[in-house]
Amino acid sequence: MTATPLLLIGAGGLAREVLAAVRLLPEVWNPIGALDDSAALHGTLVDGVPVLGGLGSLGDHPDAAVVACVANARRPLSRLKLVEGLGLPDERWATIVHPAAVTSGASLGAGTVLLAGVVITTPLSVGRHVVAMPHVLITHDDEVSDGVTFAGRASLGGGVFVGESAYLGQGAMVREGVRIGSGAVVGMGAVVLRDVPAGETWAGVPARPLRGESA
Repeated sequence: MTATPLLLIGAGGLAREVLAAVRLLPEVWNPIGALDDSAALHGTLVDGVPVLGGLGSLGDHPDAAVVACVANARRPLSRLKLVEGLGLPDERWATIVHPAAVTSGASLGAGTVLLAGVVITTPLSVGRHVVAMPHVLITHDDEVSDGVTFAGRASLGGGVFVGESAYLGQGAMVREGVRIGSGAVVGMGAVVLRDVPAGETWAGVPARPLRGESA
């Protein structure tokens, strides 16, 4: 079986995390390069993989699978906007699951990335282009929408709903039955005990909305 050529969109820290995962799956993926619109990166290497050019170079690699390596707490909607702008069919987007992740038969959307130590405890559906960094915990009856980003060790109690492009910071914990709105940001170490409205930033223990502050 020939490994599928893989292009990374973005050449930052998340690209390095994804590379570390796919290199443990050499029979599945062959990372051939990264694309990034920062001209300063063109011709450089990201952990040994060349940055081949900007996003306009995507058409030069029609046979490669693609994964979006973009995650930014200050711009949580950016990954889905990038994906939509590229206009690729779902079958071009690679779904990356680290060998040390536990999925329990979950259905994973196109372009989703699960890194080392992620645990999904029961079968459920995870949206498209979700990124779960190491040791994220997703439990029974949770709903994870498209474009959600979980920083390391974020955890959801049962029956949590996470809206499109929400961002949960490192070590954030969400009580069972809570709803996190689309585009919301939950700060690192936050303990979320009640619903977070769409587009708001919450932090603290217990988590409360921030006004004009950074999470």
